[in-house]
Amino acid sequence: MTELTPSTPSTRSTASGTRADAGAGACAGRVAVVTGVAQGIGRRVAEVLAEEGYALVLADIVDPADTLASVRAAGADAVAVVGDVASEVYVTGLADQVRERFGRVDALVNNAGVSLLVPAEETTADQWRRVLDVNLTGPFLLSRAVGRLMLAAGGGSIVNIASIAGLHGVSDRAAYNASKHGLIGLTRTLAGEWGGRGVRVNAVCPGWVKTEMDAADQASGGYTDEDIVDRVPMGRFAAPDDIAQAVSFLADPARSGFVNGTALPVDGGWTADASWNSLRRRKRPDPDRNSDPDLGDSDR
Repeated sequence: MTELTPSTPSTRSTASGTRADAGAGACAGRVAVVTGVAQGIGRRVAEVLAEEGYALVLADIVDPADTLASVRAAGADAVAVVGDVASEVYVTGLADQVRERFGRVDALVNNAGVSLLVPAEETTADQWRRVLDVNLTGPFLLSRAVGRLMLAAGGGSIVNIASIAGLHGVSDRAAYNASKHGLIGLTRTLAGEWGGRGVRVNAVCPGWVKTEMDAADQASGGYTDEDIVDRVPMGRFAAPDDIAQAVSFLADPARSGFVNGTALPVDGGWTADASWNSLRRRKRPDPDRNSDPDLGDSDR
């Protein structure tokens, strides 16, 4: 069931002191479609784009009421369209509503996705199909439908949220890894096909991000915080805002107008580092040394 929730006009206001404020209003008049916005990365992407002046079409399989309220509070003209990105009927209807309401679309962020932590030999065909449907077929359908509007206008930016699991293999994630490898392949193909017609297509490849999806994956016993922090050279998880800022950059032709077909890792150095954990830890600051009150400022 597709539901269009109209917005009411509001006065733009943004919180001070955030990185997005540097570009507040810079993208006024532009329109972005963002999927998977009810929580996590998608919600933060929507909020950052709202702060920068985009009007927004928010897509999710559940009602993204909290996200809608948040972006409207930032002054965005926003609508919510509820449905399944793997449904061709839903995607066609979404694109029609974008055209009818806004008459244009400048950015598409394919963020909606599902995770599956199951050994390959235990993964069912239904599980495999559902992950591929949401994580790969959905972005294709949206890129095709929304991309037609961009191609007709002679410009636009598509940003696919892939993963470092699309750059490397990760055990117990056969379906998820395959979907993200495929999404990067789709990104590069569309970049080559549409770049000369003004539509740029790029992917952001997050490492592990502290979101509701991470909490659910950890609850299944797949890994712990320590597993991830030890593996990341920067020694922490990503935050949703880390990913949202990369998306904002790639969506904006003023900042990334000649960036096309890239798969940008936002992973704290995970994919760059082939060293082992004990070596990686030795390169980090010693917390005992940094907390020693006898050390002068020049030694910190």
